Amino acid sequence: MLQLHERGLKLQQGTYSQACKLLTDDYEQVRSAAVELIWVLSQLYPESIVPIPSSNEEIRLVDDAFGKVCHMVSDGSWVVRVQACKLLGSMLQVSPHFLEQTLDKKLMSDLRRKRTAHERAKELYSSGEFSSGRKWGDDAPREELDTEAVNLIESGACGAFVHGLEDEMYEVRIAAVESLCLLARSSPPFAEKCLDFLVDMFNDEIEEVRLQSIHTMRKISENITLREDQLDTILAVLEDSSRDIREALHELLCCTNVSTKECVNMTLGELLKNLSRYPTDRDSIWKCLKFLGSRHPTLVLSLVPDLLGTHPFFDVPEPDMDNPSYIALLVLIFNAAKTCPTMPALFSGHLFRHYAYLRDSLSHLVPALNLPGVKWSWIPDVEPGSTPEDPSQQFLQNSLERVHNLQNLGTQGSQELLEYTIRDLQRIGELQSDLAGKADFSATYLRCHLLLIKALNEKLWSLAAPLYVKQNSLTATAVKQILEETYKMEFMYFGLENRQVAIIHHMRVQANALQLLVTARTTRGEEPLFGLCEQFLQEIDVFQRCFISELPHMQDSFVDKLLDLMPRLVNSKPLQMVKILQTTLRQSSFLRLTLPEQIHRASSYIIEPAAESDNPIRFTSGLVVALDVDATLEHVQEPQSSVKVQVVYPDGQVQIIHPKPADFRNPGPGRHRLITQVYLSHTAWTEPCQIEVRLLLAYSSSRSKILNRSCKPAWGESMDTLPAVDSTIEGTIPFSKPVKVFLMPKPARR
Repeated sequence: MLQLHERGLKLQQGTYSQACKLLTDDYEQVRSAAVELIWVLSQLYPESIVPIPSSNEEIRLVDDAFGKVCHMVSDGSWVVRVQACKLLGSMLQVSPHFLEQTLDKKLMSDLRRKRTAHERAKELYSSGEFSSGRKWGDDAPREELDTEAVNLIESGACGAFVHGLEDEMYEVRIAAVESLCLLARSSPPFAEKCLDFLVDMFNDEIEEVRLQSIHTMRKISENITLREDQLDTILAVLEDSSRDIREALHELLCCTNVSTKECVNMTLGELLKNLSRYPTDRDSIWKCLKFLGSRHPTLVLSLVPDLLGTHPFFDVPEPDMDNPSYIALLVLIFNAAKTCPTMPALFSGHLFRHYAYLRDSLSHLVPALNLPGVKWSWIPDVEPGSTPEDPSQQFLQNSLERVHNLQNLGTQGSQELLEYTIRDLQRIGELQSDLAGKADFSATYLRCHLLLIKALNEKLWSLAAPLYVKQNSLTATAVKQILEETYKMEFMYFGLENRQVAIIHHMRVQANALQLLVTARTTRGEEPLFGLCEQFLQEIDVFQRCFISELPHMQDSFVDKLLDLMPRLVNSKPLQMVKILQTTLRQSSFLRLTLPEQIHRASSYIIEPAAESDNPIRFTSGLVVALDVDATLEHVQEPQSSVKVQVVYPDGQVQIIHPKPADFRNPGPGRHRLITQVYLSHTAWTEPCQIEVRLLLAYSSSRSKILNRSCKPAWGESMDTLPAVDSTIEGTIPFSKPVKVFLMPKPARR
């Protein structure tokens, strides 16, 4: 039945009752298939009404199926329990009062709650009615039955998630946590109720369960506010020895709200203890305190005198700015002061100097503030009490506006303007992390255009072919650099729109045209050029079909002029076509670069092995030694298939290692963690030497893929008539700084 459903056949509702009977089958596989079949029917007929066998009542099918699946959380097979817990998370149409009962562990009997012995004794003692005396309270009136409070689902549904979270198998507990996350994101009241249960899972014995619980709470953090008792349990996890757990908890604290100032003070104290115990967590803790201060400005305001240790009459000693704990404290206070204009009145004199220092050195953590007595040449005059706007964004826009009029300048002036602008953009990217993606992307594009201008304006273009050897090497190098930069722009930056992709491919077309000019200058005869010219014309045709919607924004560009000359190019000989391309390249205008709201650049940082370590790794020559690699990845899509580890040996040999998918963790949104081992071996190794370790980002650019994904055939034209361009270009892009590791071999024993 499930296979028929997967093939598109709609199942009948009448099979629901038969599937329910199979939930008590002796065989595990039958129960597993029955649970999945019940879930399928609940998604097909959620609002259908089904009778309850034990009474005359009726109920929605999705609610009844939810109770049946909840009952299977207590199944004898852990495989069935895992499946039941996973399916609960996708049943989003269940009624709220049924959903909330999964967190209630009360026992039910005959639609009445079973009372404990203490509850029954207390009720008899409080009974004041007359009786025969044979039994105490035997004539006490029975409790009134509220029809609204009658639970119609099976007793197994009561406390289903409680059973799942307390299961002996950690796979069941992980599945229960994942389902809680899905249901809590769709129901804010349920998120409040399940918060205590998720907090309890932070103390689980399995690291994977603890990590999943932290991720789940981060995803539902917009619907919750932590109490002091809950926060106390959460902060205890900061003592965990696993860096994954600690960093995930820092991400959680970035996006949660706390209720009182004691919570803020307690969080700050535990984070400072974490910093002193694990100094490598410094950047993560600073980032956490940045968001903690910006989320709770009024709570931080009441703590400022105590945190800074100020005295109303005496001057306090100036703290050391090299202390990471003091910097963490200032990051919290300055971010809270951004939306709290009364806070700077509590600052002492040296604090303004410290703010100026941190604003320059840690601008991504310290916001721009209009503090009294602090004058900035780059901050415009603003009204008292208002917060100045960060001028970095305006400076970035002004830098791009300057280069839009390159056509009006001479060759020398254009090159100098591009060099100055590239330098400014690179500096912005270093100072402002939130603008690093935009600035680096713009600088890379301008660098490609600068290389193109330098290659086209070389004086050796007018020389004869035998004297063209030097020009050939220079121009070929420029072409190679432009192509490498375009692949970096396409595959290392995320958040690009179709217009930016079209600009990247336009620059690649110009580089290929320049490559064709170089080949024509160094090749004798026209026969070798026929295939290259035909391939170039196909590339222009592919560009037109893929980016036809962007052509109106590319007036007077290289491709726009080539499309106007296309009838002439098709009928020209190769040498004539080369002359047309050279003239068009020189006359084409600079294509204006427009940027989207946010661009992220893929980056990585290798934590282990540490750079320039004094402790060499000793191994026997010819045998294998394991090297631990620990790295953080930012804004990398599908790292399991694209990230590789490169090892360069002293003799120039290069080894590429593909990490296993299990080596990647996801501590937070947009962030990944790579923890793996690289096995090194070299037979001819006698002297102590250094190896280089770096991370690579693999890419695959197929023109046929671009054509099938982006292009649309013309009216009356089938996809078969599109040009058959199936060349695939694969490569790797270095996106981390190389780390040198010192290895000291021992001679092999004979």
